[in-house]
Amino acid sequence: MDEKTFNSWLDAVTKTFTSEVSDQQRCVVLDRLISNCGGVQLRHLSTKLEDLVKRDFLRLLPTELGHYLLSWLDAESLCQCCLVNRHWNKMVNECAQAWQRACRLLGMNIVEQENLPEQNGVEWKTVYRRTRLRLRQMKEGLAFDSATLHGHSARVYALHYREGKLASGSDDLTVRLWDVRTGQCQRVLQTHTVADIKFDSSKVLTASFDNTVACWDWNTGERKQQFVGHTGAVFSVEYVDELDLLISGSADTTVKIWQLSSGNLINTLHGHTDWVTQVLIQPCRVDSDTFSKGDQVLLSMDKSEIRVWCVWPEVNTSSMKTLTYPTSIPRGQSFLPRLQFDGACVVCASDIGILVWNFKTYDLLRLIPHTDYTNLVLLGYGTTFMLFLDQKSLNILNTQTHESISSWRLPTYRRSKRGSNFVAGSIEWLDGFGLDEEEGLVFATSMPDYSLHLVRWRSVPIKR
Repeated sequence: MDEKTFNSWLDAVTKTFTSEVSDQQRCVVLDRLISNCGGVQLRHLSTKLEDLVKRDFLRLLPTELGHYLLSWLDAESLCQCCLVNRHWNKMVNECAQAWQRACRLLGMNIVEQENLPEQNGVEWKTVYRRTRLRLRQMKEGLAFDSATLHGHSARVYALHYREGKLASGSDDLTVRLWDVRTGQCQRVLQTHTVADIKFDSSKVLTASFDNTVACWDWNTGERKQQFVGHTGAVFSVEYVDELDLLISGSADTTVKIWQLSSGNLINTLHGHTDWVTQVLIQPCRVDSDTFSKGDQVLLSMDKSEIRVWCVWPEVNTSSMKTLTYPTSIPRGQSFLPRLQFDGACVVCASDIGILVWNFKTYDLLRLIPHTDYTNLVLLGYGTTFMLFLDQKSLNILNTQTHESISSWRLPTYRRSKRGSNFVAGSIEWLDGFGLDEEEGLVFATSMPDYSLHLVRWRSVPIKR
């Protein structure tokens, strides 16, 4: 059959097939044709059918719409999609939205200002894999390592961590500054007995059992200022350079506010009926009946109550609010260290569990139970994780579900009722892991042999 005759015949058959026979009859025609086809025709038919029937919708969609659909999948589904074909693998790996969502579902704290490129899906996937591996290491007890620092010759009562450095105060009348990464002692100052300690790059402040607070120069070792006025041991000290204020809490049941630069006493706050074991000062992050957002808030704690104060004496010299045990809970006699305040929530351990108050309303938001109430020390509380110490272990719990994330067994350490010889490292990760790998100190405590025991992050080996 010549080409002209063939084309005429084909047009006639096509017209008849499309307009004069039913769908069922079309199927019969196709069955008859297929049964009479040879190998060449069947291979041709297979190729055409694959393109017509097995359409790759992800390949046909615009890239932006494909990425939008992928962003709704969980991480396990994304990994399955990578196995479909090369194009799907490429689309999934390039979809930053999908991996960002997967990271958030892991509890990561991702903010808009972070410096990872918005559309760099490969980098986001790497961040997800590293965080997933970190969580698995924590579950399996492989996320941390430990180190021991020697140098003090008497009991260590006070520890404070800041920007990779650890300060320790001891009954040997010295304060030591340690580099957490190397374990090296960088400075030693001759001081007094130390019950609490705070420091920055230029100075160190020590609260003492001799009823005073002192400010020391790191470089010269000289005492720059002494704060005299308490009639009992000073158990806690805080300061704010911007306000030129120092706050101290004492066994004489008072809280004192001092001018940091001069050492002059500004005010003495009365109201506690027991030793004041901790003071905190933080800016408020919520508006309430008593404080506005940005106001400085002073909190002080004894074993049975937490008092909230305004730091400016001309406003009020009595506590603005007192937090105690819920009246509906019959048992519970003692708050335990350490008090936490982030400007929106007040959190404290107790012998009935961990108590969380809403600072805006002062209502008790939740009570997080724990099996070993009498030995609970709260080290940090965030929106994703909380870090606490019990008799034998350093523990990490999911804040929302109370699921145990990690438990790290500790050697026998020296316990302090005030919790001053326990300290957490950087705690930003408690609000969710960030883009940078966690490193440095997790926790430090003093030991019966006067050494310091450190728990540090291990690095996460990840291949791109």
